Amino acid sequence: MRISRKRRPKKLLIPHFNVNHKIEAEEVRILSIEGENLGVFSRDAALQMADEQELDLIEINPKAVPPVCQISDFTHFKYQKEKEARKQKSKQHVSEIKGIRLSMRIGKGDMDVRRKQAAKFLDRGDKVKAEIILRGAERYKTPLAYEVIRSFYTLLEEDYKVKYEQEPTRQGNKITAIIVRQ
Repeated sequence: MRISRKRRPKKLLIPHFNVNHKIEAEEVRILSIEGENLGVFSRDAALQMADEQELDLIEINPKAVPPVCQISDFTHFKYQKEKEARKQKSKQHVSEIKGIRLSMRIGKGDMDVRRKQAAKFLDRGDKVKAEIILRGAERYKTPLAYEVIRSFYTLLEEDYKVKYEQEPTRQGNKITAIIVRQ
């Protein structure tokens, strides 16, 4: 028995451009290949100019009045736009929230290991979520847990300019704080 899985359509890197006879506006502003303004022409005259140069008429800005079109080779134009989009996408970094789990009885060496791990996350531009899970009798010693998180924060402050995005708060049997780099 096969399981059907619907795949999402891939997101286009570039928006859809109307080309040649798909342009609906009666009058268009035309730009040359170099980007200089040639003026406002009727759609038919603009198509004729593009045909004479053996190029395409591409609608760049359909919302302008009149819409802006460029006379260019569409395949080259599309390639350039995709190249720009890929370049922008590669420079984006989506910051994630990385968790660091502490405990009430954490030793100095373990605290240093957690600090180094948090420093690595902060260097990458991620947020750090420090959390302590309270077990058993620890639930009645919450001030001590808050103190552990504050000491972890001061250790990070020695190396980086950090701030709380979310102050230490208790949610059930967990105490969490989100720390970000300034």
